[in-house]
Amino acid sequence: MKIYTKQQLALRNGQDKPEIWVAFQGIIYDLTASKMWRNGKHYEHWAGQDLTDELQDAPHSERVFEKFVPIGHLA
Repeated sequence: MKIYTKQQLALRNGQDKPEIWVAFQGIIYDLTASKMWRNGKHYEHWAGQDLTDELQDAPHSERVFEKFVPIGHLA
């Protein structure tokens, strides 16, 4: 998989670029097709960033990422 920087990830926030990406535990996932991530946000979470530390506050487990295709690694 390709390696992306935090700056490249930040651009995939659903507003600066149409892609909606997030990172979790060093893996970047494309959430563009998810209805739960319209306009790059999901409740109080924003796309284009690493959500590893924020998952502890979510009502779901990390298994939610199994629904999405990993597209890269976060540098």
